[in-house]
Amino acid sequence: MASSKVTPLSGFPELLPAERLLELHFLDTIREVFELHGFAPIETRAVEPVERLVGKGGDTDKEIYAVSRLAARGTDTEAELGLHFDLTVPFARYVLEHAGKLSFPFRRYQIQKVWRGERPQEGRFREFTQADIDVVDLGTLAPHFEAEMPLVIAEAFTRLPVGEFRIQVNNRKIPEGFYLGLGLSDVAGTLRIVDKLDKIGPANIVSLLIESGATQEQAEQCLALAGIRTDDTSFIEQVRALGVEHPTLDEGLAALAAVIETGRSVAPGTLVADLRIARGLDYYTGTVYETQIVGNEDWGSVCSGGRYDALASDGKVTYPGVGISIGVSRLVHLLISHRGLTATRSTPAAVLVAVTDEESRPRSTAIATVLRERGIPCEVAPKADRFGKQIRYADRRGIPYVWFAGARESESGERVDQVKDIRSGEQVDADAATWTCPPADLRPGIRVGE
Repeated sequence: MASSKVTPLSGFPELLPAERLLELHFLDTIREVFELHGFAPIETRAVEPVERLVGKGGDTDKEIYAVSRLAARGTDTEAELGLHFDLTVPFARYVLEHAGKLSFPFRRYQIQKVWRGERPQEGRFREFTQADIDVVDLGTLAPHFEAEMPLVIAEAFTRLPVGEFRIQVNNRKIPEGFYLGLGLSDVAGTLRIVDKLDKIGPANIVSLLIESGATQEQAEQCLALAGIRTDDTSFIEQVRALGVEHPTLDEGLAALAAVIETGRSVAPGTLVADLRIARGLDYYTGTVYETQIVGNEDWGSVCSGGRYDALASDGKVTYPGVGISIGVSRLVHLLISHRGLTATRSTPAAVLVAVTDEESRPRSTAIATVLRERGIPCEVAPKADRFGKQIRYADRRGIPYVWFAGARESESGERVDQVKDIRSGEQVDADAATWTCPPADLRPGIRVGE
């Protein structure tokens, strides 16, 4: 058979075992926090009709991967399908499809792969994992849910080795009302331009706004609004000082103030009112969120979301919702590449059961079986090498303990097992039915690189 060169696909990351164990630690922690707050798990299909995906997220139609069967190419017999680019659009469809079986307000979490056909770059992939929470209700959605979303994320991030973080919060009604008060009617277009502020800088934003029909003064006012950032409700006074008035602006200011006040009482210093945050997806209508890691702001947002009032509707009933999503693959990749985070070992096994010779392998297997029954992850040595080689095998994988069956003879003549901590060199008598693995060693931990 002719050999073929294996070429990696850009934007489709694959982790090494220790890195994957790190990612699983993140996913387990996130899931635990979501469930502590009463969010129920669901999973939606990977594909949606393209017509549902297109137009649901601003410019995302150019990022959608189309899906078709090879045998169906060139025919018109099958609906055009696309891989979902986020989890909110399929969740909205899920709510409509299963509304009669759900209890409202419906709290769900969803951890799945998503796909976007954008240009890959560091921390941005074509295939990646997101972890979402959302709350949807019938007809109306209580505003207190908008304050709850970032606080759940704050709890999850506090349990993870991400360091200091800030959740930036805005309300889409603030820029919408401000732009309308300025006389700018293309609110969505203006939002999309301002949302690029971090990427292209203020001078280019002004140029783009003028090209879109704004005056120099209007463009500068848009920039002034985007420059307001406070950790309390003083943003209201700063907005009022710009001299723009509109009822929608008033609504947005009051809603954002409520979120910030709740954040200050529950998780002081975590939430920041940042009027630059707009979010490019068109379906957001109220509070919006972005999350940055302090000291690594150049990474961009690692967790974002917002409120949407019209994304899920069957023409008779509307299901408004609010949600927030952690870019798990993005966050983990950046922590691995920039902070050297990894798992303390490349295998879940805490114990390697040594094999004296192949004739005694059944005894080693029986010991491993007892340890596993007691919840201690272990593996049996693959070869009956010299014990020094078996210890090196464990050391290369980060396995902290090596178990030796019948390592010594007792005074009564019975063979006694021993377990060795290969880090300290301490070797003690042990019984598989009673030996306790130290909790810190039972599962892989997290290590920060040098």
